[in-house]
Amino acid sequence: MKVSEIAKNHDLTAKELSSIMSSLNIKNKKTTSSLNAKELGKVNKYIEENITKKPEVALIKKKPVKEEDHKKIVIKKKKVIILKKPQKATAENEEKTTGAKKQIEAKDRKGAAAKKPYKDSQSPAAAEKKAEDLPVSKKPFKKTEKDEKKAVFRLKDKKSSKEGEKETGKRPQKDKKRYGYRKDKRREENEDVNLEKLLLHKKKMQEQLIVNPVPKEIEILETITVGNLARKMNLKANELISKLIALGVMARINDQIDGETATLVAAEYDCNTKIISLYEQTVIEDKPDNPDDLTVRPPVVTIMGHVDHGKTKLLDAIRNSNVVDTESGGITQHIGAYKVNVKDKQIVFLDTPGHEAFTMMRARGAKVTDIVVLVVAADDGVMPQTIEAISHAREAKVPVVVAINKIDVHGANVDKVRNELAERGIVPEEWGGDTLEIEVSALKKIGVDNLLDALLLQAEMLELKANPDREAHGTIIESKVDPGRGIVATLLIEKGSLRYQDPFVAGIYPGRVRAMYDENGNSVQVAGPSDPVEVIGFSGLPVAGNPFQVTENEKLAKQIGQKRQELKRLEESRNVKKVTLENLYEQIKEGEIQELKVIIKADVQGSVEALKDSLEKLSTSQVRLNCIHEGVGAINETDIALASASNAIMIGFRVRPNTRASGLAKKEKVDIRRYSIIYDIIEDVRAAMEGLLAPLLREEIVGNAEVRKTYRVSRIGTIAGSYVNSGRIARGDNTRIIRDGVEIFTGRIEGIKRFKDDTKEVTSGFECGIKIENYDDLKDGDVIEAFVIHEIAQKLDAKV
Repeated sequence: MKVSEIAKNHDLTAKELSSIMSSLNIKNKKTTSSLNAKELGKVNKYIEENITKKPEVALIKKKPVKEEDHKKIVIKKKKVIILKKPQKATAENEEKTTGAKKQIEAKDRKGAAAKKPYKDSQSPAAAEKKAEDLPVSKKPFKKTEKDEKKAVFRLKDKKSSKEGEKETGKRPQKDKKRYGYRKDKRREENEDVNLEKLLLHKKKMQEQLIVNPVPKEIEILETITVGNLARKMNLKANELISKLIALGVMARINDQIDGETATLVAAEYDCNTKIISLYEQTVIEDKPDNPDDLTVRPPVVTIMGHVDHGKTKLLDAIRNSNVVDTESGGITQHIGAYKVNVKDKQIVFLDTPGHEAFTMMRARGAKVTDIVVLVVAADDGVMPQTIEAISHAREAKVPVVVAINKIDVHGANVDKVRNELAERGIVPEEWGGDTLEIEVSALKKIGVDNLLDALLLQAEMLELKANPDREAHGTIIESKVDPGRGIVATLLIEKGSLRYQDPFVAGIYPGRVRAMYDENGNSVQVAGPSDPVEVIGFSGLPVAGNPFQVTENEKLAKQIGQKRQELKRLEESRNVKKVTLENLYEQIKEGEIQELKVIIKADVQGSVEALKDSLEKLSTSQVRLNCIHEGVGAINETDIALASASNAIMIGFRVRPNTRASGLAKKEKVDIRRYSIIYDIIEDVRAAMEGLLAPLLREEIVGNAEVRKTYRVSRIGTIAGSYVNSGRIARGDNTRIIRDGVEIFTGRIEGIKRFKDDTKEVTSGFECGIKIENYDDLKDGDVIEAFVIHEIAQKLDAKV
């Protein structure tokens, strides 16, 4: 029988049975090992004698004790635990036994059986002795309070475990608190906190389940997203979208709907809408001035005309300084504002570019000016930009003073100029009109004083006045990013006075005046009407032409700026193109158009606008220019990274890349083009766009041969014995095979032989053998036609 089966039969553990076998000198037996009959007999005999019969053990004290102090210890049945190896019983071992064991009564009043062996106190031989043979100590037994408590706990635990087993049939779990495993107070506190949080969360969820009613009236802007409208009406977005679909409006949660649609869907829920104009909230009220507070202000004069007609040279003669040398190529690139003293009076001059690319700058100059000086070269006459300047002046309803320049140049014809101007409605006073025309020579300073007198006379007729004792209003003339000073804008004060630390709004950007400089670079604290000044303190780069207004405080300036920025975003969202079935095909066709991507960086904002406008005009139906980014200031690493990612050309107008940007451009192989003259940019970009155009293909027939006899040659193919009728037939030419007037194959001439020699070409009137590449189905009477294709570069002529 196996050891495991024996242990199971006697209700012992394998470890306990192993200890018994060790005490009986039965060794090297595992739980799966079998015992012979002799060994099995020893084990059974030992178990019957020592384990099956258990005496009740009572504690005996020398003196009589109280009944409540008398405790019984019930030893658990059928358990023998022997941890030490068998050893001989000695007197020392007996003396070392505890007082409790020596005090055990030797005689059992009811005929007790042998006593259970004790752990670590007896040898296996001593364990075989009966309980009555054990010696009894004569020393009195002194039970400590600690021992009594342990005994009580053991007794109670055994009773409760037995009762639990009888009732449930299972062994009950230990009472952790009774055995010293107390619950963690912190865990209990955390459980209480978690319970409170759970109750609070349930309360909030119940509150959210209470649906807020739809308000009777809401305020909305001219346009509003579906999501924002749903929040204002205390509705779920999907519910509002379903209602819109029922009304025939297909919209998503982030789509914009107009005020009328919002009013219509709100009416379905008995909700009234009040449309608020965001633009009206961004307008600063301009109170009318008291006539008694008005004072005379200097006139603002804008000089306009065609390129190279001498506008800047004329201004140079007026200021007695050399301005032309500061401009690249002698061409004015951006607006210059100057104040000139003339006979104890002041005149403010704005010099605008004459190149065709600067239309926007001339238009802004005409809007902020009081008088326009139209410069026309006497030897050149009226030119396209001259006509454009006249149109700007008329739209702005500004009087024009004509300065006929270069009267000292050979070929000057003043009468011709006057006739051309009269044809366009500019009639001089000598001819009965109302326009002052002055003949001048900017180079020799002839007639300059007469021109200044005419300007002062015109200003007196206009009665220009402004109130200096009010908040400043003006216009942004130019803006740029200075590496040392940050955002700098040139503005012209129209009325009021601008002071240091004044809060303002320029376009969509608020700010505060941190510093002011005049046209000579001198710091000033106050700027009055008609004063051109450079201002530092903008939160963003303003657009040239935007209004400039001082506010009561900086908080109001920020509020207006935020609302204007929101209005700009709304306008941009309206311009976003949505894909529909109608325009989907058009967008697919646009994807086939070649595109040249550019990034523009310039020194001032006006130059950026002029460049972008001029370059976008170069787009045609075949190739399109896409300006993916434009900005003011030096070329930086971000610009290079964008150009590299989008495969764009980097254009810098009067700006240079910094050191890091140059290194990155070299690493990423980004093409940086730097210019100082605007029409050089236009010509180079035009050439680049023409390079993107697919060349035109033109076919030219160079020869014609008739097949008279065909020959089949092994490993080579069919050879056409032919006669060249016209032109020449050359090896490598493109060819087509024509049979009965129908083209049946197009390929290439692989080789030509005349007699037995290879030849490059055969001219008209000679016979030869022709091998067509990858084609052997030649027949007598076929015509071999040789042709070449010429590629012709296209030009940018057709506008989109």
